[in-house]
Amino acid sequence: MSLRLFSTSTSKLLTFFALIVALSFKVQAAPIEVYQTGRQGDRLQPIEQLGRFAKTEHKLTIELEECYQTVVGFGGAFTEAGAHALSELSGEKRAQVLRDYFSPEGAHLTLTRTHIASCDFSLKNYTYAPVPGDVELNYFSIEPDQRFLLPMIKDSLAVEGADFKIMASPWTAPPWMKTNNHWNGGELKKEYYSVFADYFVKYIQAYAKEGVDIWGLTPTNEPLGNNSSWESVHFSAEEMREFIGEHLGPTLDAAGLDMSIWAFDQNRDHEMLHWAETIYNDPLASSYVDGLAVHWYQSTVDVGGKNLDIVHNKFPYKGIIHSEGCLDSIRNDEPIGDMLEDDWYWRPEATDWGFFWAPDKSHHPKYRPFYRYVRDLIQGFNHNLNGWIDWNLVLNSRGGPNHANNFCGAPILVDSGRDYVYYTPLYYAIAHFSKYVRPDAKRVGLSSSEENPLWTTAFLNTDGSIVFVAFNPDERTTSFSLSTGGKNTVKLSIPGQALQTVIFR
Repeated sequence: MSLRLFSTSTSKLLTFFALIVALSFKVQAAPIEVYQTGRQGDRLQPIEQLGRFAKTEHKLTIELEECYQTVVGFGGAFTEAGAHALSELSGEKRAQVLRDYFSPEGAHLTLTRTHIASCDFSLKNYTYAPVPGDVELNYFSIEPDQRFLLPMIKDSLAVEGADFKIMASPWTAPPWMKTNNHWNGGELKKEYYSVFADYFVKYIQAYAKEGVDIWGLTPTNEPLGNNSSWESVHFSAEEMREFIGEHLGPTLDAAGLDMSIWAFDQNRDHEMLHWAETIYNDPLASSYVDGLAVHWYQSTVDVGGKNLDIVHNKFPYKGIIHSEGCLDSIRNDEPIGDMLEDDWYWRPEATDWGFFWAPDKSHHPKYRPFYRYVRDLIQGFNHNLNGWIDWNLVLNSRGGPNHANNFCGAPILVDSGRDYVYYTPLYYAIAHFSKYVRPDAKRVGLSSSEENPLWTTAFLNTDGSIVFVAFNPDERTTSFSLSTGGKNTVKLSIPGQALQTVIFR
């Protein structure tokens, strides 16, 4: 499959630039909306504060003529763990969580992910092909998903106004296809490459029969491994190139399945470039791949912008989607109760696995969770991300269930014993983007007359609306003027540690 998502035909460019010319006149009278989430308690709150300042500390200009990557979407992942947590809520509260994620009145997520067979956030190990040696996949069945996972996905699709894509990833091949005959670690045996490709086809077709269309795939989650701590199957870049080009791509084509394939699905470190070069420089494999999927676990404070830019600049017509990130590896001695307190998300107290185990602590210090999410959303897109998917949409208040004892955070946490739902500030951080930056939007340029402390990015939607997002990482309030190409200027104040989304309609 060629990269249709990021093609730039002459007609499309002319249409887009015509929109920009029209906007240069439209924005003079455009109504402005401002929404804010901050440490003091605002949660995507409408703010009326325009024109109060005779002077501003910073001047910013949205450069509509500078168009960059196309947005695929924003969202999170459906997991069996999240579905199980939701199932223990009352019916109305469960339905409300799904509305708050997928309706236009809620976060209106547009890009999601799910696991193909079990992952660490499943209740136990399982595969859809449980019979060893069943190369015809006669005993293939998605029955394990019928109790929790599929109902959550179906009910989300049924939310009024819901409109989202689903990317699917296996954490492992069936153990009998692997060199170690085990759930964790090992490699896919060469003689089973074609069978594993058939496994994807069976999965996509079985989900389609349930009314769930799969949009995209990654060949496996984290092919470089997770120290064999939970489900995994290892691939080298060369092996994945072969699997995609000679098996997965042709098998999907033969079945008439038009899938968006995203390779790699690992951290944003130096390995990215090797994988991109290995797969994209092979004409056959490259023809099936739309881009790379990446995670953020290489650092809690650095978005990996240098590596993202190198890959994008070398392969500008391939995309990059952030397919997974979370407050990862909550330790058994972590005070989980703190995660149920809003202010914790602004305090520099969170830790991840790297704080205890990584040799380079500069990339894994204690960190502020709200900052981590906002930094990745703003600076990640400034470094050429096309889409952004959080990990579990929902977990219980312990960060599970998880059969690998790999407990993590989620934007929404539930306490089923009390029928209680807690919307963490992270839910609102994502909604600041997903609700207003819609699929096929273009990131556009920003300029400043002087250095300013704000983290900022901007987008132009296909309906002509302009979306500007700013975060003030300092503790003091600052003010700024914001201009859309000199045609329309507003003056704004942003409190310390607050996130704002500004929309020009």
